[in-house]
Amino acid sequence: MAALILAATAVVSAPVPSSSEEPIAQWRPLIAQASARFSVPEAWIAAVMAAESGGRTHLDGRPITSRAGAMGLMQVMPDTYADLAREHGLGVDPHDPRDNILAGAAYLAQLHRRFGYPGLFAAYNAGPARYARHLRTGAPLPEETRSYIALLGKTPGSAVLPPAILSGTRLFFRLSTEAEAVPKAEAIR
Repeated sequence: MAALILAATAVVSAPVPSSSEEPIAQWRPLIAQASARFSVPEAWIAAVMAAESGGRTHLDGRPITSRAGAMGLMQVMPDTYADLAREHGLGVDPHDPRDNILAGAAYLAQLHRRFGYPGLFAAYNAGPARYARHLRTGAPLPEETRSYIALLGKTPGSAVLPPAILSGTRLFFRLSTEAEAVPKAEAIR
C-alpha cells in the first residue's frame, strides 16, 4: 500500500513538470528506448511508472524514494538496481531518469520471462520470491499487490486485466498434467 500512497502523494504534492505534458508523457522518448532495448511493451513501462511514481522524479524537493527504499521513476529497490546496473551497464545513480527507466524495463523483462503476463506485475510489486510462493502455495497476495494489479489494469494504454486477476485470487492455475491430459498407451489397450 505504501507504493500506492507514495504514488498518490507524488501526484498531489510534487511540483508540476516544466513542460505542459502530463508527467508520464515527458518520459516517452526514454520509455521507447527502454522498450526497444529490452523488448518490453511501452504500455507496461508507462503503467508501472504511473503506479510507482506518477512520473515524478522528486517529492518535497528530494529524489523520490519510498519508505521501503525503492528509488526513482520506476521505484527500483537498491540491490535490484545494483544487479541490473552491473548486468546492463547502467550508471551508478538510480535516480537518473534514463538509467532508472532502463533498469525498470530490464526488471520487467526478467519478471516476464519468469512469470509471464500479468504475473510480472504482481512480482514487480510484491517481489519475485513472494509471488513465487503465492504460485506454489496459494498464499494470498498482499492487499497492496492486489490494488497494484487493479490500478495497472485501469492505466490508460495498458492491457485491461480480466476480472479474475483483479480479485486477488491465484493468478495462474494448473489445468492438468501431461499424464492427466494424455492417456498412456497401456491404459488404452
